[in-house]
Amino acid sequence: MILPFAIADTSLWMIFALSAVVSGALILIARSVRGLAGREGDLRSVQAAHRVVTPRVGGIAIFATLIATTAYAPMSIGAAYAQFVMAAGILFLAGLIEDLGWHVPPKGRLLSAIAACVLVIVLLDAWVPRIGWSLLDPIMANGLLGIPLTIFVVVGISNAFNLIDGVNGLAGVTGLVCAVSLAWIADASGYEAMVTFNGLLALGIAGFLVLNYPFGWIFLGDAGAYTFGFVLSWFGVAIVIGHPDVTPWAILLTMFWPIADTLLAIYRRGLRKKPAMQPDRLHVHQLVMRCLEIYWLGRDRRHVSNPVTTLVLLPFIVAPAWLGVVLWNEPALAFGGFVGLVALFFATYFLVTHLVRTGRLRRLRWISPASLEKHPAE
Repeated sequence: MILPFAIADTSLWMIFALSAVVSGALILIARSVRGLAGREGDLRSVQAAHRVVTPRVGGIAIFATLIATTAYAPMSIGAAYAQFVMAAGILFLAGLIEDLGWHVPPKGRLLSAIAACVLVIVLLDAWVPRIGWSLLDPIMANGLLGIPLTIFVVVGISNAFNLIDGVNGLAGVTGLVCAVSLAWIADASGYEAMVTFNGLLALGIAGFLVLNYPFGWIFLGDAGAYTFGFVLSWFGVAIVIGHPDVTPWAILLTMFWPIADTLLAIYRRGLRKKPAMQPDRLHVHQLVMRCLEIYWLGRDRRHVSNPVTTLVLLPFIVAPAWLGVVLWNEPALAFGGFVGLVALFFATYFLVTHLVRTGRLRRLRWISPASLEKHPAE
């Protein structure tokens, strides 16, 4: 289990310390280095969640700890793991360039994610080998379907983590839950190396969260969020490859929240005939934050509503991940659980917004997607 594992070897806490120290140093340096301090335009962006400019370079701390984890890799896979970290660096750099103010269009970041994913496949000869369907698994195993599906899933999850990086702690807490859940699955399947790597990643995330939550002194930025999604996705793929009993659907359950929120965003924007990659302020975390402000806290309490939003959503992040851990070797049940939770997620979102829009929830009559879209994001 991850907690006994982490506590037993005190040297592993160096990863936690490294992440916290680098994050703290970046906050201090950002006060005098304009490029690290954040971008004024962020406060005017449609998805803004802060009142003051916030450093977006937390990804540097995350990638620094990722590099440090190579020192803990077993000799048998040390070279392969170093190659994986190198490939992840492609996506990290693309995100960091955007975070520092040199605009990288969404398509550019998408291509960087694809390139990083392809490099991992080429260097490590790895992809999702099965999904638990007898008709498709042979095609998955030989790569004809497995390779494109792996690229699609990894790139999609990388982008999904970036989409939920909107309020203090949300992406970090989600990443922490995913890493711990994957460590438990790896432990149950006897894959000790992936217990180690996920445990180290969890410690690195925890070190960053000390300065990200609740006060939001530093944010992951594109570099950190994309790196989260990329690394966690490939850790999940590695576990599926390493043990034939692990079902990919359980891995997806550990990452349910960013996946479901992204699927909803694509569907919602399709209904509104808007590009799938065009940002809006109708993600679940944004609606929850605005509901807290408009109905309970007041619009001048962003410093409270922002971190409280993560607390409100935490049970919905943990529950699917826990289900993935429980059903790690039950493909049919894990698939049913994943599909069922996606359906419930969509149904709940549209039911609540319908009740609000039609006035049936009279006490919340001002809180509809249309009215929330009109409120400024200061």
